[in-house]
Amino acid sequence: MADHDLTGFDRSTFTHDGSTRRILRRGTGPAVIVMAEIPGITPKVLEFAERVAAIGCTAVLPVLFGKPGRDANPAAHGRLNSALYAASSMWQVCVSREFTVLATGKTSPVVTWLRALAAHEHRRCGGPGVGAVGMCLTGGFALAMATDERLLAPVVSQPSLPLALTRSRAGTIDVSAEDVAAVRGRCERGGLRVMGLRFRGDRLVPGDRFAFLRRELGAAFTAVELDDSAAHPDAVLPPHSVLTEHLIDAPGQPTRAALDEVLDLFRTRLLDERHRDTTAVTGT
Repeated sequence: MADHDLTGFDRSTFTHDGSTRRILRRGTGPAVIVMAEIPGITPKVLEFAERVAAIGCTAVLPVLFGKPGRDANPAAHGRLNSALYAASSMWQVCVSREFTVLATGKTSPVVTWLRALAAHEHRRCGGPGVGAVGMCLTGGFALAMATDERLLAPVVSQPSLPLALTRSRAGTIDVSAEDVAAVRGRCERGGLRVMGLRFRGDRLVPGDRFAFLRRELGAAFTAVELDDSAAHPDAVLPPHSVLTEHLIDAPGQPTRAALDEVLDLFRTRLLDERHRDTTAVTGT
C-alpha cells in the first residue's frame, strides 16, 4: 500500500480538560471510537474504519500518536525510515504522562479524555450508545472506557499493555482494579459483552491476559483466538494485528471471520432496533 491522503474522512479537533487532539471521522449513525495501534492511523486502520462506516456507524479516530495516513510497511518508505517512524511513535507514548506502559493495575490517564470523546460523539451521532475498538497499545483502553454506561460494544484487540516482561504482568491488563470491577458489574447487571482478539502465538498478548479477562468477566468475555497460521503471510511483523496488518480479507479466512464478528457486535448493540428499544443509557 501507499500513504492514505485521508480523502473521505472529515477532520476536526476535540478538547477536554485542556487537552486538544485531532479527530478523523467517516460515516453516519452511532459512533464507534477506533483507537489505532503503533505507529498510528495507518491505511489498514483507515480501511477498518471504512468497514465500520459501511455498516451504518460513524467511525471516529482520535489521533493519539503518529501521522494519520502514513503507511507503516517498509515498502512505502524504506526499512530504516519505517523503523525510525515506529520508534518515534513509541517514544512519544513512553514519555507522555497520558499513557501507562509498564505499571500494572493502573488505567492510563488518556482514557479520561477518551471517555469524554465517547460522550461527545454519542450526543453528536445519537443512537443507543457508543462502540470502541482498541488495538495493541490502546487495546485495554476500550475495556477501561466501558465503565461509562454509554459504551455498549467494547472490543479489545491484541491488548499489549502492560508489557509482558514478567509472568505477573502477562496475567493482567492496563486497567485499574476499580475499573475492572465497574465493567464486571455492568456485565452482571446489564448484559454488557466484551470481545477480545489475539493470535495464540503473540508474545505481546500472552494467553494469561485473556485468562485474566475470563476470570474477571466470566461468560461476558468473548475471546477470539486465532492460530498464527491464519495471519496474512505478507505482513512484515509476526502475527499480531488481527483487524489490520494481518487480516486476510477473503471469505472463509479466520481473520475475516473475526472482523465480521466485530462488525456484528456493533450491528447488534448499536443498530439493531430491538436493542435500541430496550436499552436505557445512563447520562443521555
